[in-house]
Amino acid sequence: MTYDPASANPLFGNPLKTRADVEKGLRDLFNPLLPYFSEGAARVRLDGGAAHFDRAAADLEGFARPLWGLTPLAAGGAEFDHWELYRRGLANGTDPEHPEYWGQVNSTDQRMVELAAIGFTLRLLPHLVWEPLPQKAKDNLAAYLKHARQFDYADNNWKFFRILVDLGLEECGVEFDRSLTEKYLEELDGFYLGDGWYRDGNVRRVDHYIPFAMHFYGLIYSKLARNDDKRVAAYRERAALFAKDIRHWFDEDGGTLAFGRSLTYRFACGGIWGALAFADLEALPWGEIKGQFMRHLRWWSTQPIANRDGVLSVGYGYPNLIMSENYNSAGSPYWALKAFLPLALPADHPFWTAEEAPAVTPSEPVPLKHPGMVVQHTAGNVVALSSGQQNWQMRWGAEKYAKFVYSSRYGFSVESDERAYNGAAFDGMLGLSDDGRHYRVRESNEVAQIAGHTLFAQWKPWADVSVETWLVPQGDWHVRVHRITTPRALHGTEGGFAIGRADLNADKLSEGAGRAVARSQSDVSAIVDLGGQRDGRAQKALPNTNLIVAKTIVPQLRGEIPAGTTVLMTAVLALPAGAAAETSLDKVPAAPDLGVLEALIREEGIEVTAIQVAERF
Repeated sequence: MTYDPASANPLFGNPLKTRADVEKGLRDLFNPLLPYFSEGAARVRLDGGAAHFDRAAADLEGFARPLWGLTPLAAGGAEFDHWELYRRGLANGTDPEHPEYWGQVNSTDQRMVELAAIGFTLRLLPHLVWEPLPQKAKDNLAAYLKHARQFDYADNNWKFFRILVDLGLEECGVEFDRSLTEKYLEELDGFYLGDGWYRDGNVRRVDHYIPFAMHFYGLIYSKLARNDDKRVAAYRERAALFAKDIRHWFDEDGGTLAFGRSLTYRFACGGIWGALAFADLEALPWGEIKGQFMRHLRWWSTQPIANRDGVLSVGYGYPNLIMSENYNSAGSPYWALKAFLPLALPADHPFWTAEEAPAVTPSEPVPLKHPGMVVQHTAGNVVALSSGQQNWQMRWGAEKYAKFVYSSRYGFSVESDERAYNGAAFDGMLGLSDDGRHYRVRESNEVAQIAGHTLFAQWKPWADVSVETWLVPQGDWHVRVHRITTPRALHGTEGGFAIGRADLNADKLSEGAGRAVARSQSDVSAIVDLGGQRDGRAQKALPNTNLIVAKTIVPQLRGEIPAGTTVLMTAVLALPAGAAAETSLDKVPAAPDLGVLEALIREEGIEVTAIQVAERF
């Protein structure tokens, strides 16, 4: 028998149908960490990889992040055998005289992030992690938290971290400057866009940080805060609105839209469903909330996301440092344990007693003006056409935010060599080159609008080259229209969806004029030039570029783009293999009328909310 990497996943084989299954899943995820606790228990170091912050902060990350799951476990009445380990770690990590001291916070610091989990734990479990400490350890812990909270936190979801620390300090009877708490609560309200949506700071980003951070922490606050009824009501009202939209980022099998940064946190993406339960907020019927939560965990239980010792890897569908952020240390993936928040609820809570209901998957496209998306539910997949977002601060920001389309089933790819134009994947993108080696793709938009189910963007890959792009859903397909105005000749490559590639070249590939189709054992992916100007190619992408599978094939269209104005029209499809896919493949949509698209945007277009902040590099 050969080794199956998925079997190292601590969730592998767990049916994840009941509360007991979820509790077992959490314990199985935590137990592989035990050998890596330091002698003084304050540090957890999992491998030799590094993040941009110092090693002590990374070790604190490994120590603190499991608390997002362990704290609800104990709050729900379950036994946990290692609270003495955490008490010892808290005492030693905050003792300046101990060799495992975490180091003092003196400015915006990664430690601020990790201290939020400690504040959350102090608020829910003071009898386990505060009261048993000797007085010196209490004094050190309180002093450490109070010192850290006086500095400016990053101008985004980080502001909630001070608030969570403050909830813990308050519960433990520690005096602190409450004006700082109120200041950040007010500033967080400034990120609210409406209809339940936030942005993650004053940036053109509306991503998974909205469900697994802004709403996640807001719902925790709504459950645990005292004497703040007005804000609690607002947080609950916003979350109830948001749930009706964010359910469309999840497919019928539990996969979620692979989009944006920090995807190594994996099932933290499902934290919104657990947070609704924790806050006793039936934003959707309990059966639907539970179904979203459980399916999401089950989806992840089948992926090879752990190393051979059961420690979660940096990556998404498999270990992958290429897609990681510069702030991902080996302990970072354990933010995934935020998904286990419902374990704080008793077994008779309606969330746990409800029968799972299937996902709501409307046949019509769903427009989401705030993130600038039009969502299509197709078989086993969510497809999101996208315009209006950008991220210049993170590695592979264009791939994570500025592709034309994102998917739960097929993920997206990051490039591994930006000086290899002919070898690039370009899934969901149009790559342009003026020298055959280097290339440009959409990174940002100068204009981003939505009209009904149609998206429009204007973008400039070079200062003297302008591209206008329309994105239109068409059943199982979607259509892209690009009007390119350039003073010099370019070469263009446009990609469809990346699908998993089989060994021994067992996939069936079709390449020809104006069309490329890839058929694997599990999926079909196609791209068609509706104007017949380009040649089709089934590109065998470089390994470890796609987030979900390590080896992929991407159908592409390639061709010359002369100086002047050129209009390209493209139809793209990907579906699970089978008769339904073959039927859809034969129903290529017709080329749209460009004049009609122009008129639609001119008469009905409204600006995508995500673009309304003037983010600068």
